[in-house]
Amino acid sequence: MTNKKERIQSEFAPKAIGPYSQAIQSGAHLFMSGQIPLDPETMKLVEGDVRVQTQRVLKNMSAVLKAAGASFENVLKTTVFLKDMNDFKAFNEEYAKAFDPEKTPPARSTVQVAALPLGALVEIEAIAII
Repeated sequence: MTNKKERIQSEFAPKAIGPYSQAIQSGAHLFMSGQIPLDPETMKLVEGDVRVQTQRVLKNMSAVLKAAGASFENVLKTTVFLKDMNDFKAFNEEYAKAFDPEKTPPARSTVQVAALPLGALVEIEAIAII
């Protein structure tokens, strides 16, 4: 077991907007910070409903995973934060495009929260194995 940790960063995902890393790798484990629907070029929240915002979050996640030499197939667990649980069905339809339910999708928790950074509708964090 190693105590070493390495910062994982992608220029194709939004820069951290606080004192945290996009992801940290320790041994074979990758811990990805919550991704919100920020456009990495403008660092502004994408406009649109939960579907549009979920698509952006998944693109951001994919970029961070790729920087670690991984993909959605490596994800073991996600935690999803929704501003409104009434968006669950629409969110889930977009999420299933990245995590095919026929191919052993990761474990997941989904919770409704009072607010998300910058007024986002969705945020997803993940743990993956490399």
